[in-house]
Formats: sequence, C-alpha cells, structure tokens
Amino acid sequence: MPASPTVAVIGSLNMDLRVQTPRLPVPGETLIGTGFSTDSGGKGANQAVAAARMGAAVAMLGRVGRDAHGAALAQALRTDDIDTTGVGEDTEAPTGTAVIVLMPDGENSIIVIPGANHRYTPAHVTDSAEVLRNAKVAVAQLECPLDTVRAALTLAHGAGVCTVLNAAPAQPLDDALLAAVDWLVVNEIEAAMLTGLPTDTPVQIEAAAHALRRRGPSQVVVTLGAAGLLHIGPDGVLALPAPRVTAVDTTGAGDTFVGALAAGLADGLQITAALTRAQVAAALAVTRLGTQSAMPTRAEVEVFAPAS
Repeated sequence: MPASPTVAVIGSLNMDLRVQTPRLPVPGETLIGTGFSTDSGGKGANQAVAAARMGAAVAMLGRVGRDAHGAALAQALRTDDIDTTGVGEDTEAPTGTAVIVLMPDGENSIIVIPGANHRYTPAHVTDSAEVLRNAKVAVAQLECPLDTVRAALTLAHGAGVCTVLNAAPAQPLDDALLAAVDWLVVNEIEAAMLTGLPTDTPVQIEAAAHALRRRGPSQVVVTLGAAGLLHIGPDGVLALPAPRVTAVDTTGAGDTFVGALAAGLADGLQITAALTRAQVAAALAVTRLGTQSAMPTRAEVEVFAPAS
C-alpha cells in the first residue's frame, strides 16, 4: 500500500445488480423488466473511483467475500489505479450486493445486502493506520459498522488529516463521532433524519444544516439534486445551483460528488471551486447508465469547471 495516498476511503464495496423496469410491481405481481446489468458499486468504492478519476492517488480500505464478486470489485478498483492492499477477504460472509431498480426517468430504488462490509472492524482500521495518517483527506460513509467509521475518522482527524463523512444511509450519530468530522455531506432527507427537523423549504434546510454544524463538523454540505447544494462553513452560507443536464440514471450521483469533492480538497482547491467541480462531476455521471462506469474523468469535468 502506498505510504502517502492523497485520499484514503474507508467503506463498502458492493456488486450492483441493476434492473430496468417501467414501474415498480405491486405486491403479488410479476412484472416484465426492460433490462439488466451488473456494475461495481458500494458507496466506499464508488467514492474511491470518483476521487481517482479526478486525479487523486487513492487507497481503498474495506472488505469483500472470497468469491467472484469480490475479486471483480477489487480488480475494477485496480483498473483505476486504486490501491487495494487494504481490502481484505472474508471467508465467512459473501461480498456485499445492491439490487437497484431503475425507472425510465432515471430515479432509482436500492436494496443493499451488506455481507462482508459489516465484518470490517476497528481492528482492520488499526492495520491500515499509517495509510490514514499519511493521507491528505480521509472519506467514510455509513455502509460499514459505525464503530469502524468512528475509529477511522478519529484516527485520521487526530493525525491532522481532513476528514469527510457522507452520512448515508442515515442513522443516529453521536457527537463524539461528529467531532472527528471536518466535512459532513448529506442530502435533505438525511439532514432531516439526523436532526429531527423538517427540510421541505430552503429556510428549513438551512436551519437543519446549522444544527448539524453546531454538533461538530466545520463544514456542512446539503446536496439537493437538481436544485444544487447548500454549504455552511466558518465564512457563512453558500448556495450553488446544479448544472442543467438530462438525467438518465441517478445511481451513484451523490458518491460521485463526494469523491470528486475529496479530490478537490486534496488538490487544495478553494471551497467554491471544489464544490463546483464536484457538482459538475455528479451532473455528468447522471447522464450515463451505470454507477462507477458512468463516473467522468478529470479532463471531462474540467471542460465545464476548469481547475482554479
């Protein structure tokens, strides 16, 4: 494993099983779908790929099963020059999977079966401690056990590494964990679940973001899909509109944003530039079918959002 990755990602690796369908079936109904495909996924692996395609040197830390899906996921990461030394093989659980039901308008519903992801422990984090300490940015999500996420972010934050938590799927978070987070990234649904506050209007979304920031993170980003994003940090409130695109498949858009943001922070971009580049990356991703296969390269993104 490299001594100094610019981005270390702690998180899940899943094989995505994508079903295309005109609508969701009702209980008891058999419905004929319109397509099926597989793609490498998992929020952690997705964010690692997005960061790597933005030019970051990335190390992935996580766990797969000793099976064909696990081997394929690790190989896919290596294709993007991501170091997988920290991806262990579990002999007692299969590789995680995600069943994605994709609608004609690009919206999706997802069921995740965690498998080996839930057997990635704080002890495994300790084994990769030097990678975390030497990174510029450490990124985590919530598809691995909360104790593992807490251990990783606390270790990295204590070493002065910039920490990013994408709090998805949403679950209760204690203030000790949030104190180890520099950047908290959520969507409006996750912001509502974490705060117990409504997020139906821009004023309510801003209030929820302020509430989250008071719990520890220096920077809070609420992603709003086609409506853009809201960022709250030490310098105040920033609202950015989203690039206008025609969405084909929204799967992985949030992960593309988080990975691209992490790469921008590792590059030393100013906040507005890092957020804008991440938005463009996510916008380009939703114009294509797939998850990791849809994620754009840095060259593609910089056509629309030049580095600054």
